[in-house]
Amino acid sequence: MANPYRGTIKVRFADTDANGHAFFGSYFVFADEVLGEYWSEMGLDIADVVGPDFLTFTVNANMDFLGESLAGDVLEVEVQTERVGNSSLVIGFVMHNPRTNETIGRGSFTYVFVDKLTRKSCPIPADFKASVLARHPELA
Repeated sequence: MANPYRGTIKVRFADTDANGHAFFGSYFVFADEVLGEYWSEMGLDIADVVGPDFLTFTVNANMDFLGESLAGDVLEVEVQTERVGNSSLVIGFVMHNPRTNETIGRGSFTYVFVDKLTRKSCPIPADFKASVLARHPELA
């Protein structure tokens, strides 16, 4: 990944399943948590659900599971924008487990920005798009 945002997240016991490893759905939550930090760093206040006139809808989520993690593992998660459109973004992520020294997963989310009232797609906010392109000029 070129210029990814890097964060860590700890696997809680509550994130695991009956097999003793992290439940597959938890990996999307892990990636989403670090993605929120990444977007905040670029000026999008993900906690402000009242102020903006737009929402972001996740329209696709996928992941290849390459390894496992257990309760107590601290995962390294890299996220970055892979594609920028007029109203949508594709965000890729890779997860690494330092305990096993393995890449345990990689995937992506596709988000569409929508008008809060009409629920129709709308342009990505200009200041946020500019921040994304400044961090990833190869996408311009």
